[in-house]
Amino acid sequence: MEFIPIGAVLSVLLNQVNKTAQAAKDVVFEKESFKVLSKHLSDIEPVLKELQFQKVNDSQAARQALESLEVDVKKANNLVEKYKNRARFYLLVKCRHIVNEVQEVTREIGKSLAALSLANTEVLSGISEQVSRLQNEMQRAEYEASESRVQIVDKLNWHLTEQKLDQNFANDMLKEIAKAVGVAVEPSEISKELESFRREKEEAADRKERAEAFFLGQVIELLSRADAARDYEQIRKQYFQRLQIIERYDPKEEHIPPFKAFVCCLTKTVMDDPVCLCNGTTCERTALEAWFKRGENTDPESGEILEDFSYRSNLQLRQSIQEWKELNYCVKIRSCKAKLELGTDSNVEEALDQMQELMKENSINKDWISIEGLTDIIVSILGTSLNREVKEKILITLEYVVEGNPRYKNMVVESQGFDHIIPCLGVDSNLSEAAVELLYELLQNRSGWDSSVCRKLSQQRSAIHFLVSYLQNPARESTEKAEEILMKLCDEDGENIVRAAEAEWYKPLIGCIIQGSESSRISMVRALVSMELQEQTIKLLGEAEVIPPLLEMVSGNIESKELSLSALVKLSGCQQNKQRIAAVGGVPLLLNLTFSYHLRTIIIAKCSQVLEQLASDGDGIKFFVDEAGIQLEIEPIITNLLAFQQNPNTSFSVRRPTLRTLLKICQSEARLVKTAILSPNGVSTVLPLLDDSDLEIREVAINLLFLFSQHDPGGVVEYLLRPRRLETLVGFLENKNGDVQTAAAGLLANLPKSEGSLTKKLIELDGLNAIVSILRSGTIEAKENALSALFRFTDPTNLESQQIVVQLGAYPLLVEFLEDGSVITKARAAALIGNLSASSQKLTVLTKKVGCWCFRRAQDPLCQAHGGACSVTTTFCMLEANALPKLVNLLQEKNHVTTYEAIQALSTLVREENPSRGANVLHQADAIQPLLEVLDWGIDSLKEEALRILEVVFLSKEIVLYYGAVARLVLVRLTGSSITEGEQLKRKAAKVLSYLECDSRSSRSLVMGSSR
Repeated sequence: MEFIPIGAVLSVLLNQVNKTAQAAKDVVFEKESFKVLSKHLSDIEPVLKELQFQKVNDSQAARQALESLEVDVKKANNLVEKYKNRARFYLLVKCRHIVNEVQEVTREIGKSLAALSLANTEVLSGISEQVSRLQNEMQRAEYEASESRVQIVDKLNWHLTEQKLDQNFANDMLKEIAKAVGVAVEPSEISKELESFRREKEEAADRKERAEAFFLGQVIELLSRADAARDYEQIRKQYFQRLQIIERYDPKEEHIPPFKAFVCCLTKTVMDDPVCLCNGTTCERTALEAWFKRGENTDPESGEILEDFSYRSNLQLRQSIQEWKELNYCVKIRSCKAKLELGTDSNVEEALDQMQELMKENSINKDWISIEGLTDIIVSILGTSLNREVKEKILITLEYVVEGNPRYKNMVVESQGFDHIIPCLGVDSNLSEAAVELLYELLQNRSGWDSSVCRKLSQQRSAIHFLVSYLQNPARESTEKAEEILMKLCDEDGENIVRAAEAEWYKPLIGCIIQGSESSRISMVRALVSMELQEQTIKLLGEAEVIPPLLEMVSGNIESKELSLSALVKLSGCQQNKQRIAAVGGVPLLLNLTFSYHLRTIIIAKCSQVLEQLASDGDGIKFFVDEAGIQLEIEPIITNLLAFQQNPNTSFSVRRPTLRTLLKICQSEARLVKTAILSPNGVSTVLPLLDDSDLEIREVAINLLFLFSQHDPGGVVEYLLRPRRLETLVGFLENKNGDVQTAAAGLLANLPKSEGSLTKKLIELDGLNAIVSILRSGTIEAKENALSALFRFTDPTNLESQQIVVQLGAYPLLVEFLEDGSVITKARAAALIGNLSASSQKLTVLTKKVGCWCFRRAQDPLCQAHGGACSVTTTFCMLEANALPKLVNLLQEKNHVTTYEAIQALSTLVREENPSRGANVLHQADAIQPLLEVLDWGIDSLKEEALRILEVVFLSKEIVLYYGAVARLVLVRLTGSSITEGEQLKRKAAKVLSYLECDSRSSRSLVMGSSR
């Protein structure tokens, strides 16, 4: 025999150790045990290298130790190869045995390593401690299989021993084993694993390992019963075999009675797990165990004393009982089909209840029910039935059918199940919840979501709408599942995200905008821009923090800019969102882009629209701040906004929002109007806009000029007096837009009334008629400004224009305003009536002198106030206009503004040359008492006006006699020592009081003279 050098033996061994150590790492089952073995082998490598380096002793002992170690390493290598690619189910049921093998080979290698160390003590002296530790560890090595796997194996062994191998146990065991070894519980995967498992059994039989082959056969038989492992064709064949047997029974029969042997003598019911005593008596296992536990020692059937209490499973009887049950299943399925085909609600409900019970009792009935066509029938009924209870039971029954079974899920989907299930989502709570539960089950496979079914559901356009509607009621039990379904559908197809948002569920769309890729962001923002958003939605989007990513997109490419700005236009109308844009520094960015003239027009226009929104609702420059909240410099902003109007080439899409922004800024604060006026060419830029070709720009311009006219009316007048300019202003007065009318009337009211030529031209251009029209049908704001504008035409020095005002029917309108209007309209109407009334006396005198102007017949009554023939149209008499009682009512309202104007108007009735006439009119109108009361509650200026009219009124002795006592008390209080009253007011009151005292003394003298 050829002598091999010990160095060569050592090299071969070293190579084998390395190879086995590496291979052990790749074993995936019980990898912890093989990993430890691999580490130990790797630790042997430096020992063998040390022997090479130090030149191992070529002694007989050393050679034998090396050969022994080589044999053990080969065993380890064979073990690794043996279990590296075996069936995973087989590896699990053998896990305890595998671990023991690894442990044994590790200990044997440790012993051989100890022998090698002993034979080479001197050579290994440098690493003696390391070698000693390693050999000790390996000789004492203990491995344990995974606890969870051991539990599965123990559970399996116990049920095999006890023969408790029903359908439910098979399902549970298959799921546990598959999960433990990482196999999906899908029929295709399970079939592969069982086929590999069967080969393991065949190989064991070939090796004559009968015990192992028998054990593996039992396990395979058990797992083959599980739903996921069943052969559909075999199940189908089994069903039709049973069906042939029940054909001999009457179709009306719903139950085949059991044989007497099937019934337990203790429970009196059919047995599930029959066990047999040694004397042949058969009972239900649990019943017999309970019998003995109670201390009974007799045969439950015969009553004889038992000497042997042992019992065993009666497998043959159990099989017979199972066959009887299966025949009954078929009988009931046949009956259910007949009831479903009858179609009445009661029959259908009864059939559905029976189907549910059948499937609860045994999962094989899921298969047989579907094989018989019942699944297709109830899907069809779901689409036609109008009974909600029937529909709900169908949905629940279908969930039983498809649970965990891809075949039947696909059957329901392919039979247009979605068409009938989805509409149920929009009905009452119970029905919609059942629909959600069924949908959720249909969309699942054993590894999670079934993408192919999800895609089919996505094709149902109404699905998203109905699911979103379902989510509107968060109290429903299946809300979480409905949301999961929606999220999955949105993951499958971006169009579903849009559909969900259109149905007012924005969660996935918000997620895409905040966290999505650039392309998905753009897609979602484009969709958002196309939607009509309600105020609540706008707030929700802001709260969901979509504004920061939108502002980020503003810095992107042209498409990104345009879309994000369009979205910001929609969102910036909400107060809270304005705050959010400002808080993240969005305003300086928007201003930068707006005033970057090199950008595309659409970008500048969108930025301008956002700025307009920020300034709207009276906010003005409130949100024109930087990220730190510091107010931006406004003057350059106003200047730049005006600059857009100076460039004739600027697009209307930019000019309109920038001009509106300027208007809203100026409307918010008076100081900002001054800033605009004082900016370069401020007024001169806006004035020509009244002639702009764009109506909207003209309308905004008139509003701006109205504001400007409050501070600098001169320049506006000069412009309006140019040819055709005033026609434009009259056109604005006739505009149907209330804001435009308000601004035009306000502008006219602010212009100097001394400009007679302006007044004359306005009358010629029918401007006065336009103002009166506003009084009839304008907004309250427009009416207020129109009343102010009317003062120009009611100046008492211009009887001609007053006459035209009255002829146009303004007087009755003014009287109406006295009782039906705002404080401002009441006050201005009273003042205008006062202007007209101031001319009444003059016109009455003219009536007497110039008979041809107003012919007075002998029977016409004379006016109590003016002493002539009065009318509204000829003398503007407030008595004829019925204005007097309404003016008195204003006094009684005790409002300083309206009372002041009412007193001014009433004073036109009282003249010093004939005080009795006017005083008597006021007395008859009950106006004097309210005037006296003003002296108690009015401010000083109001009291002065009241005293001025009372001073004339009390020139009438009759009035003094009537009101003297009351007036004296009021005036005495007013002239008292109170420091709150001004000296001038006190002197005025004292003067009126002196009239009273003088008239009082005269009255007493007359009385005394007559008594003599």
